Amino acid sequence: MFFSCGNPFKALLPKKNNACMSSHLVSLLNNFETSLRVSIAELVPKDDDKNGYITVSWMIQAMHSLCETHQAISTLMTTDVDLPVSDMEESMYADISSKLLEFCNAFTSEMARLNHGNMLLKSAFSDPDEVSLWHIDCWRQHMASKNPRIENCGEVLSSLVESMNDDHDLRGLKKKVNKKKKKQYEEEKVLMRALYGVKAKTLYIFSVFAAAFSGSSENILYINIRKEMKEDEEEVPWEKAFMELQNVIMNTFLSNRFMVIKDVKAVESGVEMVYAAVQEGSVPNSLMVEPLKQSVMVLSERFDHVSKETSCLFDTVNSARDALFERLRTKYEYELAESNVAECR
Repeated sequence: MFFSCGNPFKALLPKKNNACMSSHLVSLLNNFETSLRVSIAELVPKDDDKNGYITVSWMIQAMHSLCETHQAISTLMTTDVDLPVSDMEESMYADISSKLLEFCNAFTSEMARLNHGNMLLKSAFSDPDEVSLWHIDCWRQHMASKNPRIENCGEVLSSLVESMNDDHDLRGLKKKVNKKKKKQYEEEKVLMRALYGVKAKTLYIFSVFAAAFSGSSENILYINIRKEMKEDEEEVPWEKAFMELQNVIMNTFLSNRFMVIKDVKAVESGVEMVYAAVQEGSVPNSLMVEPLKQSVMVLSERFDHVSKETSCLFDTVNSARDALFERLRTKYEYELAESNVAECR
């Protein structure tokens, strides 16, 4: 859920002026940013996980975290800080949120593609007495194919990050802000700062997903928090955790050109070992095949779980869009009615 706010933090008053802000709004912002900090910190890979791989378990956790964050910002937008819809850049909101939905669909399609490969492997190992090399060959060809929806993600994500640093729309916002009532201005400051954090977290995690699915670490973004938002040279509550997350993942893959999903790599290695054994004329024993079959089953279940969390995010964003458009419709109907009444007079 993003507005065309450009870089919002130049619009914020200095920290010392926050004392003038209502305690309710200060509490809302503090609670939201604290929750955002905790959610980001939980995604930093532990020491045991810093092994050059992204795991599907981390992907499940990351997508679940995004879903919760977007549910929280949706509540902040529509309940806690209920700004009049006239203050929203509805056209840009529709554009950016539609891209977010497209990413969700792209990731879901890639997981479906990978699970189709897992189905081929299940067929290859369905006969306990014989491994089907034909199904493995089909699996190899399938895994070598590319998903064009994933290939385009990196470029789009980069353009969205660049838009975060564009303060052109903010200058126009400043002119509007001076004419607004104090309460509405303060609400907008809170919402814009919260939205910036959500956008940074979302775009970065999506870039990791794009890198993992494409196999290229070049798709991983590095997002610098704008200095204008650091009031009195202090960090925002979630900045330290966010930079740590980026640094850990970046350092993990700094020396590698390709990015690998650990669970997928383990299955691929196991399949190649079984394939080589069959070609050599030996029959793979159960100690080799059974663990591999189990790994394929677990991998399919985990990708299904990621897809479920991705659907949650899709539904959350889509519901927020519907709510916005409904408020727009109601606003326009009201304005039209008022206009008709005025004309009758």
